[in-house]
Amino acid sequence: MTTPIEISFTETDIDALAGADGKLAIVVTPEGKLDAAARRVNRLTRGAVQRLASSSRWEKAKPGDVVSLAFPAGLSAETLAVVKLPRRPSVEQARKAGAELAKVKGSATLTVAAGALTRAADLAFGLVLRAYEFTDHKTAESEAQAGAVVMVSKPEDVSAAAAPMMAVAEGVFFTRDLVSEPSNVLTTTEFAARLSALSDLGLEIEVLDEAELETLGMRALLAVGQGSESPSKVVVMQWKGGGEEAPLALVGKGVVFDTGGISLKPAGGMEDMTMDMGGAGVVAGVMRSLARRKAKANVVGIVGLVENMPDGRAQRPGDVVRSMKGDTIEVINTDAEGRLVLCDVMWYAQDRFQPAGMVDLATLTGAIIIGLGHENAGVFSNHDGFCESFLKAAASEGEGAWRMPLGAAYDKMLKSAIADMKNVGGRPAGSITAAQFLQRFVRDETPWIHLDIAGVASVKAETDFAPKGATGWGVMALDRLVRDGYETE
Repeated sequence: MTTPIEISFTETDIDALAGADGKLAIVVTPEGKLDAAARRVNRLTRGAVQRLASSSRWEKAKPGDVVSLAFPAGLSAETLAVVKLPRRPSVEQARKAGAELAKVKGSATLTVAAGALTRAADLAFGLVLRAYEFTDHKTAESEAQAGAVVMVSKPEDVSAAAAPMMAVAEGVFFTRDLVSEPSNVLTTTEFAARLSALSDLGLEIEVLDEAELETLGMRALLAVGQGSESPSKVVVMQWKGGGEEAPLALVGKGVVFDTGGISLKPAGGMEDMTMDMGGAGVVAGVMRSLARRKAKANVVGIVGLVENMPDGRAQRPGDVVRSMKGDTIEVINTDAEGRLVLCDVMWYAQDRFQPAGMVDLATLTGAIIIGLGHENAGVFSNHDGFCESFLKAAASEGEGAWRMPLGAAYDKMLKSAIADMKNVGGRPAGSITAAQFLQRFVRDETPWIHLDIAGVASVKAETDFAPKGATGWGVMALDRLVRDGYETE
């Protein structure tokens, strides 16, 4: 797994600033007020900091922005990064500042003189998140990333506040790594092996093979993978950090590669289908985060791992398959395979664990990208309170999420002449009919959220906290949902 850069928190030492190597960062308020460290650096640079804080360049910068001065006189550092932040910044501002510092930092050592900044831990979190690089398959020797030192007035307090954030960062990195891996590396077997290794962190792991899935009746899931040489699997991850209460269930779509099956996708862009296991990747990242920070909650993560290939044994359009629930499904389009995986795993999660709530995640439809672009995941739910709790958690972590409608009228589009339902409802409202399909596999007593993350799991341009590619979207929001709603005292 890609290891987050090391962050250490130390007592502020303004006498050490002149000799700090690599990159040096100080904090200046939007009004141009300098703390003790910034005043010392201003003297060392013969007033350069004060001149910057009085300039139009500073006026145009937003809170959280960083303005860099290269090779500043009077300092050993090759770059002086001046961070524009109020003394009591918002979480968003502090994390954004940290992410901007990560871009300035590169592979060099970074010293941040944060002083009494109230969100220094969040600044460090943003720095770690944006410093991610996936280099596993590059043969050129990449330069090792040096760590960062954050000078603060109360290092022990800030370190304690940052510790759970760094555990979440590990989960985000785990998800990004999984989504970034090519499909010839991250096969269903390799995926299951990486999840099995999480037992070292205290998670209870079970891997169900095809024979066990057949016995359970997961024929919808098995039908998706029957054209692949990679065996289909379901991995169950349990974190038992709470009491006797029912767990929260997280269910993830893990299609390690999606050709579309017999309903073959166009060649252009098919290489991106290595990320079609993004839902399972997020579930895995959340479970790792919970274990690393030893969350006082009961959570079960279940992922269905399959590969959708156009082999002579592959399911065909027009086939009818029977789900674990017992419902029959007419397969109109074999490229609508994720819902066939999820419906069986969701039913299994409810049948075995009777969860207090269930969240499924999937890169499910292109339609959600047409509707919401790459800024928000689509959120569908049968329970207003549960949904609002998630939306609040996502907003607090800066992860875009937008609630979409459900309604009985959309069910008419799934009617089949020969089976209980079709697996697609046509082009109109494609993301909604997919959610309606899944809702048929949710018991009335189960609060449920479906997250369509097709637009946010992997993106073509950098985001505030990630380079282009895998984002790890959802790990922070779901960890926050658990922290706020499911942890025991």
